[in-house]
Amino acid sequence: MASINTFDSRDLLDVGGRAYEIFRLDAVPGLERLPYCLKVLAENLLRTEDGANVTAEHVRALADWDPQAEPDTEIQFTPARVVMQDFTGVPCIVDLATMREAVADLGGDPEVINPLAPAEMVIDHSVQIDSFGLAGSLERNKELEYERNAERYQFLRWGQGALDNFRVVPPGTGIVHQVNIEYLARTVFTRRATGPDGDAVTQAYPDTCVGTDSHTTMVNGMGVLGWGVGGIEAEAAMLGQPVSMLIPKVVGFRLSGAIPAGATATDVVLTITQMLRAHGVVGKFVEFYGEGVAQVPLANRATIGNMSPEFGSTAAIFPIDGVTLDYLRLTGRGEEDVALVEAYTKAQGLWHDPSREAVYSEYLELDLSTVVPSIAGPKRPQDRIDLSASKEAFASVLPSYASERSRPTAVTLADGTATELDHGHVAIASITSCTNTSNPSVMVAAGLLARNAVARGLRSKPWVKTSTAPGSQVVTDYYEKAGLWPALNELGFNVVGYGCATCIGNSGPLPAEVSEAVNEADLAVVSVLSGNRNFEGRINPDVKMNYLASPPLVIAYALAGTMDFDYATEPLGRDPEGNEVFLTDIWPDPAEVQATIDATIDREMYTRDYADVFAGDERWRSLETPQGETFAWDESSTYVRKAPFFEGLTMELTPVSDIEGARVLALLGDSVTTDHISPAGAIKPDSPAGRYLAEHGVARADFNSYGSRRGNHEVMIRGTFANIRLRNQLLDGVEGGYTRNFLTGEQESIFDASQAYQAAGVPLVVLGGKEYGSGSSRDWAAKGTALLGVKAVITESFERIHRSNLIGMGVVPLQFPEGESAASLGLDGTETFSIHGLTALNEGVTPRTVAVTATRADGTQIGFDAVVRIDTPGEADYFRHGGILQYVLRSLARG
Repeated sequence: MASINTFDSRDLLDVGGRAYEIFRLDAVPGLERLPYCLKVLAENLLRTEDGANVTAEHVRALADWDPQAEPDTEIQFTPARVVMQDFTGVPCIVDLATMREAVADLGGDPEVINPLAPAEMVIDHSVQIDSFGLAGSLERNKELEYERNAERYQFLRWGQGALDNFRVVPPGTGIVHQVNIEYLARTVFTRRATGPDGDAVTQAYPDTCVGTDSHTTMVNGMGVLGWGVGGIEAEAAMLGQPVSMLIPKVVGFRLSGAIPAGATATDVVLTITQMLRAHGVVGKFVEFYGEGVAQVPLANRATIGNMSPEFGSTAAIFPIDGVTLDYLRLTGRGEEDVALVEAYTKAQGLWHDPSREAVYSEYLELDLSTVVPSIAGPKRPQDRIDLSASKEAFASVLPSYASERSRPTAVTLADGTATELDHGHVAIASITSCTNTSNPSVMVAAGLLARNAVARGLRSKPWVKTSTAPGSQVVTDYYEKAGLWPALNELGFNVVGYGCATCIGNSGPLPAEVSEAVNEADLAVVSVLSGNRNFEGRINPDVKMNYLASPPLVIAYALAGTMDFDYATEPLGRDPEGNEVFLTDIWPDPAEVQATIDATIDREMYTRDYADVFAGDERWRSLETPQGETFAWDESSTYVRKAPFFEGLTMELTPVSDIEGARVLALLGDSVTTDHISPAGAIKPDSPAGRYLAEHGVARADFNSYGSRRGNHEVMIRGTFANIRLRNQLLDGVEGGYTRNFLTGEQESIFDASQAYQAAGVPLVVLGGKEYGSGSSRDWAAKGTALLGVKAVITESFERIHRSNLIGMGVVPLQFPEGESAASLGLDGTETFSIHGLTALNEGVTPRTVAVTATRADGTQIGFDAVVRIDTPGEADYFRHGGILQYVLRSLARG
């Protein structure tokens, strides 16, 4: 409830005889000209105005918004809800469970630790593709998932029972972002509140959310403002803390025209990703507008919104219109809810009117008719390649991955098939990820292409690991109704699970004989996936090159079997009559794709599949569920352990100190992603994490993935900076999680070196280049950095989420002076660093810069003023407390 109503904006809206309390945007002159996304923020401030965290001046700052000015006004955004996936969500619940004990230790009531905003978790990141290409693959993978993750799932069931306002969507339901748009999203949120006269009222306001996965932005396609945050920020939001942010610049993106035949929504999103990454939208909102918006199906809008992290924006939103209402009806929302969405958005000026153009900071435009079939790779989503140029592009980058142009290697597969592997061969072809498996246009196109291929006698190459991981069970339903499963299964694209799978690094092992041949011959094999992430080392440890493509192109590459292929001039094979079959011969007609969608997808599919979404299957319901207001930790567990962040916490703050005598743990280049920093993918036996698990009696076959063990800090700290493709420039020609220990001069794992430094009382820093921390919103990229003893990260630039998360863990983010870098300053990482000026934070002052002195072994010094990237007063408060969780815990313990 807003305790202050400076602008007299509170009003009642009647919808079908029901009264809703709303906070009218037209009560504040100036808000009407704003982009849709800023109007949503303005309503948020009007409704939460309290004279302290949110003031009338904050509302006026939005009304007076200068689209060209650099962001400098901090506001406090209170999301309506929090949505989580299990990889990043489990540590959140671990932290909440630990905070309950910490509050009790401070003399408080453990039950004050509860989500105050609705929090919903979808378990979608734990399924791994062990079995593939078989009718029983789905059940086998699900069986293995429960075997590996029983401890985690029991812990989450405890959380669902012990914590108020927390619900879990069990495994096997779908991908978090698709479940979000198909079921969880409210579009217009309602809640019971106390009116100005003390009476109970029902408030209506825009649905907003933050999520523990960067692809929370998929819901932007429905007009819901939301974005990915680290688990650290999400926990704070769950506990009632607003998200501190600067009023952003907004890029207006006009869409016109229509997608041409032969191109797909995936090609559109790869084109937009390339355009926006080149334009520069980090920290900005992107808003789509114009006459062309009405021609964009909601599934395509969601596909575009989903890729927001790939082009670097905070959000990429579409306003609400008739297309939104049609989707709400299709997916089973009630007519009363749909009527409220329409009435509320029209009353608030949030309904899309293409004849009225809002004011934007910057403008871009795409004529959809110019989009061509595309792929992206081999290691970044923004590196789009015209499909017609894909063979040439592959040949140009292959020398970076393979010393020899061709290296055919004989291999005999498990079924006795004798074949050869070579550079560029497609080892993995996977229809996976929320980017595309939410979109019937590309999923149906893939099914029809598979049908056409099988009819012409084509088959996937025998060395390709094929898989389909639908975004929800609805996909299975319409494939079944359209009769497309037999052909997909014939090509090996059987259902392997409902989850992120390949895109998150859970591709599972390659067949043993393929893996052995790849490693013995050092082959540069590739994966092709319909995902959103193709960063180095992410998909599979045996695969060096990764390409993003639409679902039908994933199947096409499984048929071709190699990236060294020109679809225009080379046939995919021959039919039974001996005729050459080209991709154009089997590519489905867009009219047939749409006709199939119209004939197979209906509202009843959604209402049936989501009728009892939180109940789960028999496996889920039969799990033993721990009871009690605090969790009974199992000291022998290697999955879930009590978090270390609150040990010894008192109500008094530890003063911020300057940094003296720090050594460099890692010297890194440009575009270091959170995939490079945060533990992800498989756990190698000879890694520090592998050794830890072996020492604790875990068999190698049961190591599981880092993501599944995010609730165990001992595993996660050992996997921080352990990516197999990390290039630490303290070492020459070495890839992986290694560094030089300057205490001994020897090469060691980053974890082992950090332990030695911490034992010796030596603080650590990390040096980086541009776009440090891009990619997923991974809390462990910051948590692991802090637990390794890193006190400061100095880079040329940060991406938004990781910078914020570092502050949330008490690590100070610093930037080199404008135009400078480690190289330009002559730093090679062997220096000893001192950082002075941080103590000003103890006086309530955030310094703009701090003095950094790097001392070489010969005593010469390099000095520079580093920019302090603590951007808001709220972030400064978190840093003074040692982190955001410590700040929240102290606040709640005080009552």
